[in-house]
Amino acid sequence: MSEPADSSIETTRQENIARILDSAERLFRHYGYTKTNVADIARELGMSPANIYRFFSSKTEIHQALCARMLEASYQQASEICRLPVSATERLRRYVLAQHRMTVETMLDEQKVHEMVVVAIEQEWHVIEKHLDRIDKLLAGVIREGIEAGEFAKQDAEVAARCFGASIVTLCHPQIVAQCLAKQNRPTPDELIEFAIKALKK
Repeated sequence: MSEPADSSIETTRQENIARILDSAERLFRHYGYTKTNVADIARELGMSPANIYRFFSSKTEIHQALCARMLEASYQQASEICRLPVSATERLRRYVLAQHRMTVETMLDEQKVHEMVVVAIEQEWHVIEKHLDRIDKLLAGVIREGIEAGEFAKQDAEVAARCFGASIVTLCHPQIVAQCLAKQNRPTPDELIEFAIKALKK
C-alpha cells in the first residue's frame, strides 16, 4: 500500500477517535461519567457499539484518553508560561495561578467533569503519573534558571521542583481544591505561592 493511502487511513482513524472522544466528553459532562456507557456514545454518533470498540476496548479506555487530552492542555499552558521572558520567580507564580484557575474553571465549575477527574485520580492511571513527571521537569528547568540567575539558593533543581509541586498541591489537586474553596482557615493562593517561592530563596 502506498504512503498516501496509509496516511489517509491514519487521518480517518484519528478523526474517528476525535469524534468519539468529543461525544464521550459531552455526555460525561451532561449526564456524568458513571451514568454514561459505550452504547450512549455510539447512539449519539449514529453508529454501533461494535464500531466504538474498533477504537477503544472499553469505557475506561475512552476515559483514559479524555484524561490524557485534558492533561495535555494543562501541560501546554504550563509549558508556555515556563518559556515566558520574565524572571523565574514570576514564571512560577504565573504557573501556579494559571493551574489553580484551570482546576477551578475546568474541573470544579461543572460537577460532572469533577466526577470524571476524581475517578481518574482514584484509579492512579499512568497518564496522570506521566503528566506529573513532565510538569516536574518543566519546573526543574525554571528553578535551575532561577538558581543560575541568583534568584534562588543553590540546590538540586529536580528535588526542589518536586517539593515545590507538593507544597502547592492544595491549589492544583481537584479533590483538595474542592474541599478548600469554602474554608476560611486556609491560605489564599497568593499567600501559599509566596511561601513556596520564599522556600526556594533560602
